[in-house]
Amino acid sequence: MTEPDIFGTPERLGMVVAGSLTEGVEVRLDGGASIEDVKVGTFVTLQGDRARFFGVVTDVSLRATDQALASMPPDVSDPYIASVVSGTAAYGVIKVEPMLIQDIEGPMPSKTVPSHFATVSPASEEDIALVFGAEDERNFWIGSPLDMESKLCLNIQSLVERSNGVFGKSGTGKTFLTRLLLIGILQSNSAVNLVFDMHGEYGWEGSSEGNRKVKGLKQLFSSKVAVFSMDEESSKRRGLTPDYVVRIGFDEVEPEDIEILSGILDLSSVAADAAYSLERHYGRRKWLGEFLNLEGRESLFDLADAISVNGNALARLHNRLSRLKRFDFMDEKGHSSVDRILEYLDRGMHVVLEFGRYGSNLAAYILVANLLTRRIYARYMERKERASGDPSSEPRPLVITIEEAHKYLTSDIASHTIFGTIAREMRKYNVTLMLVDQRPGDIDEEVMSQLGTRITCLLDSEKDVTSVLAGAPGGRKLRSVLSRLESKQQALVFGHAVPMPVVIETRTYGTPESYRELGWKDAVELKAQMEQDAADLFGPGEA
Repeated sequence: MTEPDIFGTPERLGMVVAGSLTEGVEVRLDGGASIEDVKVGTFVTLQGDRARFFGVVTDVSLRATDQALASMPPDVSDPYIASVVSGTAAYGVIKVEPMLIQDIEGPMPSKTVPSHFATVSPASEEDIALVFGAEDERNFWIGSPLDMESKLCLNIQSLVERSNGVFGKSGTGKTFLTRLLLIGILQSNSAVNLVFDMHGEYGWEGSSEGNRKVKGLKQLFSSKVAVFSMDEESSKRRGLTPDYVVRIGFDEVEPEDIEILSGILDLSSVAADAAYSLERHYGRRKWLGEFLNLEGRESLFDLADAISVNGNALARLHNRLSRLKRFDFMDEKGHSSVDRILEYLDRGMHVVLEFGRYGSNLAAYILVANLLTRRIYARYMERKERASGDPSSEPRPLVITIEEAHKYLTSDIASHTIFGTIAREMRKYNVTLMLVDQRPGDIDEEVMSQLGTRITCLLDSEKDVTSVLAGAPGGRKLRSVLSRLESKQQALVFGHAVPMPVVIETRTYGTPESYRELGWKDAVELKAQMEQDAADLFGPGEA
């Protein structure tokens, strides 16, 4: 007796006529299938003799059995002639990359190709769910496959197990996607987030790509999100009260924090290295305060002689670091900002650190993000080692989100920064990164190779494309797919959190319906819910 077809009988596109595992298979379209309806990046199934394959379209082309058709096209205005020629003498071909073999127990990587004349059909919603998982506490709905309305999910638990990257040129939806990923992590309870919010896009009300105001994480999940601020005045002007105002002490700044700023502050390597000499001279916690309190060129050159440093380099360092005094969040002595951040993270709260007016000052952003991350990571190392393998004693997994990531992770400084360390260690101490950047080509190659999942919107630069796709299986074919992305709300997703590369149209964010899909309730809904909960608990009229 024939086994029932669990996948149903889908619409047919054509059949396999040639190909290989390395180059993909060629599919000749049936006469009734229009090549204009098949786009690069769409999913198809291929029914072989012994297995059912799941693949993605990587190219489309036109063919003809008679080359004379190109020089002497027939009169296709005649419907009869058009019907005779189409699909016979002239036909369409699509190139398909067989990625997986479908099985009731789950998808498996394809190590072969379907047989000649295997039937090719558009993937169904059931196919998508079997491959990418149905929406639940582990699988987060991130968008839909091209030209489909099915929910395509990524595995959040797999996402947070390694550092990740969200890339794309300006205006393509990086912030939009990052916001969705943060929500997915929050809802799954798989990790806590620490977001260095450069432009106020994540905590409170932010802007969509079309400059339309959208709700931030605090508005949607007020009981699970805390907003910290580097700029209390900016928060007050917006009518907001931050959960905590962050302050940084001069005694908390280390030479490493200055080294990472050398490019932004236009410091030579000699000037940047002088910070280490100052630390040895004054002590770890006093060096910056004592140095900035010096006045006059003579005193600086006397100090230079004392510590065997070039006088001009030291004077330049003093001039550049004096800018730190202009930051209102800088004090002589440190505060308990790291302790407060960790306190919230330990409670399962997600922390968004807004920079206010300092978000436009790259030096301030990099200094604070590097300094806080370094100290938080040190605490995680200590607690992880004290736990001695006991999961119940370990700190909660932490995902740190940084924008302008290439500023921290260029090849010349990545090995010296805390962010490079975290990327290389791949969650060794329960900390991973989410890198958000429009210039991935400037990020160190080793760091890029350690990213578990890459979500890539449209990129213009060949250097950026090469960097994002480096080390990815089928990189040449993915390059073709990436080049055909639309400028907004489309992205190529590949890596640890998905079973195969996929092009998505990102789900809607910013409408009342989208907020409700994410679990948010407005004031009227909340009141009704509270009244219903009280009635269920105490009986009608007892609330």
